[in-house]
Amino acid sequence: MQRSYRSVVPLIALAGVFPLVGCGHAPSFNILGSFFPAWLICMILGIAFAASVSWLLTAWKRENLISWGILVYPCLAASFACTLWLLFFS
Repeated sequence: MQRSYRSVVPLIALAGVFPLVGCGHAPSFNILGSFFPAWLICMILGIAFAASVSWLLTAWKRENLISWGILVYPCLAASFACTLWLLFFS
């Protein structure tokens, strides 16, 4: 019984490596000599877009349309960030 257990352990160890086969390199940009990951740039732009939506709603006096702002704006920023990632890197 112990012999069969020893033959399965290397297969289980190799199974964890197979999802990493497609990882070639991290998408990053050289900005002023330092490399930034693409997801960080998408996250910053998503937060900026969500802030601009908040600013526009306030300027148009429609901020009362969003009652759960503490939940809506982070979700809006994440939605913008994921959309930017899909548009530019997928």
